[in-house]
Amino acid sequence: QVHLVESGGGLVQAGDSLRLSCVASGRTFSSYGIGWFRQAPGQEREFVAGRGWSQNAAYYADAVKGRFTISRDNAKNTAYLQMNSLKSEDTAVYYCAAKIGLGVGTTVGSYHYWGQGTQVTVSS
Repeated sequence: QVHLVESGGGLVQAGDSLRLSCVASGRTFSSYGIGWFRQAPGQEREFVAGRGWSQNAAYYADAVKGRFTISRDNAKNTAYLQMNSLKSEDTAVYYCAAKIGLGVGTTVGSYHYWGQGTQVTVSS
């Protein structure tokens, strides 16, 4: 079992940056793949970024490629999502997720554990 807690959301202006954090507790964090998803009002939850248990492989949704960076610090049991050049369309609740097994998941169904989410609001 893995318990995930996100933080770092808030209200910012377009063009600003935010860094989301996801602290994990429970089983060995380093053995899980991690992902960030987001869900805007009335929309389905969508993949934003994912990284496998290795530091090498990371994948991004086209909408955030070049602006967002996913990283992890296994020693701190923490994952991060650095978000730069934020746009109003990035407004959503952002969720951290963890998956069992190798590889990077890009679908909701790939992940086994979820945090409670943190709100990001970007004003234009």
